[in-house]
Amino acid sequence: MSTAELLDYDEVLTRFDPVLGLEVHVELSTHTKMFCGCPTVFGGEPNTQVCPTCLGLPGSLPVVNEIAVESAIRIGLALNCEIAEWCRFARKNYFYPDMPKNFQTSQYDEPIAFNGWLDVTLDDGEVVRVAIERAHMEEDTGKSLHVGGATGRIHGAEHSLLDYNRAGVPLIEIVTKTIEGTGARAPEVARAYVATLRDLLKALDVSDVRMDQGSLRCDANVSLMPKGATEFGTRTETKNVNSLRSVERAVRHEMTRQAAILVDGGSILQETRHFEEASGTTRAGRRKETSEDYRYFPEPDLVPIAPSREWVEKLRGTLPEMPAERRKRIQAEWSLTDLELRDLINAGAVDLVAATVAAGSSPAEARSWWVSYLSQQANNRGVELSELDITPAQVARVIALVAEGALTNKLAREVVDGVLAGEGEPDEVVDKRGLKVVSDDSALYAAVDEALASQPDVAGKIREGKVAAAGAIVGAVMKATKGQADAKRVRELVLERCGA
Repeated sequence: MSTAELLDYDEVLTRFDPVLGLEVHVELSTHTKMFCGCPTVFGGEPNTQVCPTCLGLPGSLPVVNEIAVESAIRIGLALNCEIAEWCRFARKNYFYPDMPKNFQTSQYDEPIAFNGWLDVTLDDGEVVRVAIERAHMEEDTGKSLHVGGATGRIHGAEHSLLDYNRAGVPLIEIVTKTIEGTGARAPEVARAYVATLRDLLKALDVSDVRMDQGSLRCDANVSLMPKGATEFGTRTETKNVNSLRSVERAVRHEMTRQAAILVDGGSILQETRHFEEASGTTRAGRRKETSEDYRYFPEPDLVPIAPSREWVEKLRGTLPEMPAERRKRIQAEWSLTDLELRDLINAGAVDLVAATVAAGSSPAEARSWWVSYLSQQANNRGVELSELDITPAQVARVIALVAEGALTNKLAREVVDGVLAGEGEPDEVVDKRGLKVVSDDSALYAAVDEALASQPDVAGKIREGKVAAAGAIVGAVMKATKGQADAKRVRELVLERCGA
C-alpha cells in the first residue's frame, strides 16, 4: 500500500478508536539453553551450539533450566503479577524450517506469571497503567538466512540456510491485556511501554535487552473500532519489531492503513505483518492462526513446575530498586525539576548520566553532555544514545580535563569527536590532535600583544575604559591559537596590557 492510500492520521482519530495488544519476547541471559546444556553465546559459528535435545532428535529428553525459571518469577514479581502455585509446559505445534522439533515448547493456559501491571510515563509526564495478561516461559526458534535475493527475504532468494544456535534459548513472552482509550497517543504508548519494560528487565539483569540483536522483540497487535462501536475490530500482528522508534512507527502506520481499507468498505485480514524500516510501512506475512490451530497439549516429557511460596518470597527479596523508584531518588539527589528529569528519560540518558557521575563527574556537567552534545551526535548517526562509541568513564574524563583547565568546552567537543571516531581514550586524542589549552602566559602575552598591535583602534577604546571592546581582541587571540587558549585568562591579560 502506498502512502497515498493511507488515511490521514487526524481523520483516523475522528472515525476510529485504536486498540492495542503488545507481546514482547525477551531472551534470557542464561549461560545455557532452556532445556539442554548448550551455550547461548550470541554470534557463534552457525550450528556449533546445538545438541540432540535442542535439535529434537529421537530419544533426547529436555530438562528445565532452573535459572530461567527463577528469572521468569522475578520478571513476574517486578510486573506486579501473581505467581502460579502450579504450572506446566505445553507443545505449540506449527511448521517452520527453523523449528527443528516441528513444535515449540511453551506455556499455554497455565503461565508462570499472570494478572499484573506496569506504569508507563509518556513524554509529557502523563502516566498510563498497562495491564499485563501473562508472562510465560518458552524457547526461541532457530534463524533462517535467505541467500541470493535483493532484500534478504525469502521471496526472490535462491536458497536458504538454517542456523539452529538460537533454537532452545530461554524466552519469556510478556503479553499485555487489551490497551484501549489511548486515542492519538496509541503509537507513543506502545513505544513508551516497550522502553519502560526494557529498562525494567535491564535493572533485573535477566537479559541484555539488545533489540538490535533480537534479544528483545515486540509483536504489535493493532485493530480499529468505529466510533461508538462496542466490538473490537479485526487485528493484525506486526512481528518482531526491533527498535523503539520502529514500534511507534509500525503502530501509526497500521492505524492509517487499516483505516483506509475500512473507510473504502473493505475488511481487515487477521494476519501477521512485517515492518519495513526503510519505508516505515508494513507488509503482509501469513494468515494469523488461532490457538486452536496450534493444537496445544501438555508437554509429556516435562514435569509441572510448582514454585513454593518460600522460594517466591526469597526471589522477591532479590529484586533491585525499580527504575521508577530509582528515578525519584535521582531526581531528589540531583535536584532536578520534573522537566529536567523527563528530558533525561526521553533521551534515554538516566543510566548514562548516573554512570558518568559514578566515574567522578558532577550531575550537572554529566547531564549537560549527554542530553545536549552527545544526543546530537546520536541523532546524526541514527542510533540510540547508549549505542554511541563512548563510555560514561570517557565522558567523565573529558569533563575532568575541562575542570582542570586543560581543555576549553570547544576543545572538549573535539576530543569527544575523536573518541567517537575510534582514536582512543580522551588523553590520547588530546595528544594526537594537539588540543591542549595554551596556558603558558608568555605565549599568551605574545598573542595578545600581536592582536592589540593589529587593532590599534580597539586597543585605544579599551585603554579609554571601554572594556567591552576587549571581546574583539580575545576573539583574535582565540583564532590565532586555534581555540586552544583559555578565553578567561586571555581577557585578563588584554585588560592588564591596556591598563584597564
